[in-house]
Amino acid sequence: MLLKSAPKYFLELLSKYFRLKVEGAEHIPAKGAAIIASNHSGFSGLDALLLFYSIKKYRKRVPRIMAHRAWFANSTLRTIMLQMGFYEAKFQTSLSHLKSEHMIAIFPEGERGNFKPSSEMYQLQPFKTGAIRLALLTHAPIIPTIIVGAEESSLNFGNIKLPAVFKKMLLPIPINIIPIPARWKIKFLAPIRLPFNPRVAIEDESLVDELVEDLQEQMQEALNKELSKYRR
Repeated sequence: MLLKSAPKYFLELLSKYFRLKVEGAEHIPAKGAAIIASNHSGFSGLDALLLFYSIKKYRKRVPRIMAHRAWFANSTLRTIMLQMGFYEAKFQTSLSHLKSEHMIAIFPEGERGNFKPSSEMYQLQPFKTGAIRLALLTHAPIIPTIIVGAEESSLNFGNIKLPAVFKKMLLPIPINIIPIPARWKIKFLAPIRLPFNPRVAIEDESLVDELVEDLQEQMQEALNKELSKYRR
């Protein structure tokens, strides 16, 4: 019983440590397929944990959260991650979850987002196309989500790219190991629905690229707006 309760208590303590504030949870669908698309910040990956915590607490749903492949490096770690609702970043796995009417959470920047240097704090890195392609194929709504505070908590010099033998993985170069107790805020924005014929749209690379750019611009604008209030 204690082992099963440990993750819950840890996440509650973590939310208090960062004085987490959550807004816009009403935008998360109560049921059915949905895609949470969030900025990725702070090298430690705590943003993924608190995103999971917030969705479960305020909407009573257990999201499937796409995670870096390093978290699945061995069988023990893989088992723990899967039990917590995390899954290895693979397109077909994401598609399968959505077709099963699950909610998934994606970080469109990938590892470039949370491993970028702190000198580029809150500057969204180029988005991958996965979230848009998944939304087109399944008609699942995208809920853009912004997280503020994680980049002040986990500072980073930059990253290094491992050789091809390690699948060219990026690794952060952290400035601090123990997270700084900065104030955090997670804000869920209004859902985006893409009213396109999936068979036609998914093959239109220019349309996909345009939709990706639109999503990134909307999230960067919302992030800048939130930062202006956060830094007062």
